[in-house]
Amino acid sequence: MDVTRHAHRKDEHLSLAEKFYQPVATSQFDQLRFIHQSLPEIAMADVDLTTQLGPLQLPVPFLIEAMTGGSPRTGQVNAQLGRIAAATGMTVASGSQSIALQDASTVKTFTPLRENNPAGIVLANIGAGHTVAQAQQAIDMLAANALEIHVNTAQELVMPEGDRDFYWLDSIGQTVAGVNVPVIVKEVGFGMAQETLRKLASVGVKYVDLGGRGGTNFVQIENFRRPQKELGYLAGWGQTTVESLLEAHQVPQLQVIATGGIRQPLDAAKALALGANVVGSAGQILHSLIKTDESTTTAMLLNWQDGLRDIMTLLGTPNLAALKAQRLLLSPSLESYCRQRCLQY
Repeated sequence: MDVTRHAHRKDEHLSLAEKFYQPVATSQFDQLRFIHQSLPEIAMADVDLTTQLGPLQLPVPFLIEAMTGGSPRTGQVNAQLGRIAAATGMTVASGSQSIALQDASTVKTFTPLRENNPAGIVLANIGAGHTVAQAQQAIDMLAANALEIHVNTAQELVMPEGDRDFYWLDSIGQTVAGVNVPVIVKEVGFGMAQETLRKLASVGVKYVDLGGRGGTNFVQIENFRRPQKELGYLAGWGQTTVESLLEAHQVPQLQVIATGGIRQPLDAAKALALGANVVGSAGQILHSLIKTDESTTTAMLLNWQDGLRDIMTLLGTPNLAALKAQRLLLSPSLESYCRQRCLQY
């Protein structure tokens, strides 16, 4: 691995994620509706936001999604994210630690996630195809509570220097069996289909991060880095976050994290009602950090938690189990998707 070039790419990704940031996401949450309840028979103080992800109890169902690490600049961002996670009680995921497995000098750009958040829940992160020993090394680096393995075929194929071989399933199964924490398989923005989810379940995976289309678009980012910028036609590739949640309904043994275009508490509430245990955001948080500051971003995320309580109060749902029992109205477009994919909802 050319470490200098890799670090430069991480800085490039950070800049391009902000360059292509869209304030209105296209993850289809606007095509879902709750039914208002005029007599909710609940007090806001009764609402409990705790959630469970396997053996992990999370105080709130929000995740600061994987972003970055590997360069001095991205190390500063991780220091901020660690402090924000500690202040908000949110789980935080590392960006890909692959570079730190190759170059020990970059480890310090990842460890602030734990150093600034000693009592919080931290997720390590590596790409598919690493060995069990490398996975455990990434976990140990952050004293992580769980490990994310990201799968990103579309990104790799568009990335000028990306991988071209994608035999990952057996390696994922070996890691699930071989490490000492829960393993979450994570898409990076192209969503997951029921076929993928069943394959993952067949090798022992219990937790998935759907990473749906509608948030940060890595085809757009990587295509911008190509000299000819000729692969823009793939910018709409994949399933949206909402479509991915509907797909995940067909494989109920998996616990789900929903990410991709979460821009506000109402998006989060809809994702949780559709079956997610946790919802995550990256682009919105990064945008806030860049355009404002750490304290403003912290306040925004605390407001999201209050906003989710407001919505759950409106619905008369005192906890996330009750929220999941709410049936959402689907737009004609989503109804058509479900019919064509033979999805039960």
